[in-house]
Amino acid sequence: MQLVPSAVVEGALSPPAIAKGARDSARSGSQEKQFQSFFPRPRQERIIMNREEEIRSAVFYALIVIATCIAFGAMFVVIHEYIHSTTAYLMGHMQSPLDIVWGNLVTLDGWDEGVSYSTMFAAGQGVDAAIIAVMPLILHTVVVIGGLWLLLSGALVRKKWLFHITFWLVIVNLMELVAYMPVRAFSLHGDIGNINHGLSLSPWLLFLVLTPLILLGLYYLYGRVLPRMYVIVDGGSHLVQYVILIFSAFYLFLFRGSIHNALSFSPGMEWLTGLFGYAAFIVVLYFCRPGMPGVIEAEKKFTEGMNRGE
Repeated sequence: MQLVPSAVVEGALSPPAIAKGARDSARSGSQEKQFQSFFPRPRQERIIMNREEEIRSAVFYALIVIATCIAFGAMFVVIHEYIHSTTAYLMGHMQSPLDIVWGNLVTLDGWDEGVSYSTMFAAGQGVDAAIIAVMPLILHTVVVIGGLWLLLSGALVRKKWLFHITFWLVIVNLMELVAYMPVRAFSLHGDIGNINHGLSLSPWLLFLVLTPLILLGLYYLYGRVLPRMYVIVDGGSHLVQYVILIFSAFYLFLFRGSIHNALSFSPGMEWLTGLFGYAAFIVVLYFCRPGMPGVIEAEKKFTEGMNRGE
């Protein structure tokens, strides 16, 4: 048997060595905790944050949300316009599907598909115009329904960042739908105006049929999905929860439609429907805020199901 010299053993167990090891361990733990505090953690892996760490985590997540929404918003506004132009090209109403008008990728203003709807209306081709106008809205609807199904299916429960990406993907696409219905339900121009004009529909028809469907989607988003988002992404921080709530409500209800429409004071109904966004923003912030009994109950129910593997 090989003997270890006593000097080595004594050196390994000496007070200076023990103290040095303790300092290294404390430093390593502090650095790891500081690193982790930047990233919201799933509630099942919660760490106890002090106020400074919570603020830092919330600010960092807010920046991630802004970057996510800008990226998805830019991607889908391009897709939206190219669906218009490609449909028009395939139907023989446009020389090239690439001739769209590019706008601002951040504010999403100034974009246009470059389709001459007035020419189609003058030629009695209103149905063609309506088909071209509605196609991107069908895409947004499919993305929203598919995203909500995925978020509620349990497939992403333990995949925090995939849950994050899917949630904001739904927000960006649902924002487009809300901006058209009910916010622009009575618009005489744009996609909804072209659909109504092309099919000779009263704007009240689409308003009465589609607005309840939009409200149903909002119920599933804020009543069923948001509590899951709180549990999976918030990382033990109420501030992160407020980031999720405020940014999602602002982007959905104010960013694209209501701010402009409600302040336009046009003689039609458009400015009045623009007020929907402000009302919805206030209602969602009040009833879905962290700490509300219904929110707490939904979080508890979801957490219990997750722990049971449901």
